[in-house]
Amino acid sequence: MALEDLTKKPFFVDKNRAFWVLQSVGWSGYFILRSLGGIANNMGPLFILPTAIATATGYCLTLIMAVIFRQLIDRTPRVTWGGSVTVVLIGSAIFSFIEVWAFTAFYRGGEMPSGLQFFGAILLDFTLLVAWSGLYYGINFYILIEEQNDQLLRLENQSSNAHLAMLRYQLNPHFLFNTLNSISTLVLLKQTERANAMLSRLSSFLRYTLANEPTARVPLAQEVETLKLYLEIERMRFEDRLRPSFDIDPRVTRARLPSLLLQPLVENAIKYAVTPQEEGAEIRISAQQVGNRVQITVSDTGPGLQEGAVTRHSSTGVGLANIRDRLVQAFGEEQRFEIKANEGGGFCVEIEIPLQFEQAKEAA
Repeated sequence: MALEDLTKKPFFVDKNRAFWVLQSVGWSGYFILRSLGGIANNMGPLFILPTAIATATGYCLTLIMAVIFRQLIDRTPRVTWGGSVTVVLIGSAIFSFIEVWAFTAFYRGGEMPSGLQFFGAILLDFTLLVAWSGLYYGINFYILIEEQNDQLLRLENQSSNAHLAMLRYQLNPHFLFNTLNSISTLVLLKQTERANAMLSRLSSFLRYTLANEPTARVPLAQEVETLKLYLEIERMRFEDRLRPSFDIDPRVTRARLPSLLLQPLVENAIKYAVTPQEEGAEIRISAQQVGNRVQITVSDTGPGLQEGAVTRHSSTGVGLANIRDRLVQAFGEEQRFEIKANEGGGFCVEIEIPLQFEQAKEAA
């Protein structure tokens, strides 16, 4: 298990470990290639010794350069570039001197080369250290960009979650005001038993809203149970005038959706279909699987769009607009929200969302 976690862990998450791995692998490769090249050119096995000295020199010099570069990387471009070039030039001179001395001690009897030979050694080492420096800065800037991208994603997620929470919290005072107003009416009419029953159901409903995170997605079955609890509260007011019905496909009961997504639709139907009609209205809530999507419909037998179009669109500040915003936040372009007239008369809202099931908990 630990080995799997190690292999799945991004290489540059631990920058210190990544540096030492690359440093060791890189200079080991340099040593092997230089040694093989010298042996292939008939320099003999003795060539390995000065190569080892040169490799150790380069390894130590680049460690010092890394410490200096770490201080320069956050400075202004002029300081970073100027300081880096200076460090590379000084490092190249030291590297070349030690490398030339090592090879001279083993192959020229202590006679130091000069002129073009010495310039060639400096040029080779300068190129090597420039490549090392470019790789060092390139990797560090890559890590910096990745960290900034991760931070931006975290901020976007926090912003999205905050917006979702704001939309969810808009519902609570809106619903609470209507319910408390109904309870107040029952108390004024001295119908204390009904008022107590409504208060009991209200406490159960509010307990549900507090138990769930505002940005959480819940199974459709749980959302339906919450709707039934809400409708029980409202039936205390409207009695037989409120006639709800549910048609839920068993295949979508575990489908996930934002909590309290449907409650404003039912509240809207009660306000504009049940309340204005003496005979009340039916409210139908259905959910069906359509391919790999869930189609949820909330419809009523009220006045519909013909008589109440302006009212229903302009007076549902935290209703329809809230649901539309929450769907966009939760599913982006993969959702559909449509308002239309019912075929048999009345108002209808259709929602389509991806069929996403609740994730099973992994066994401990």
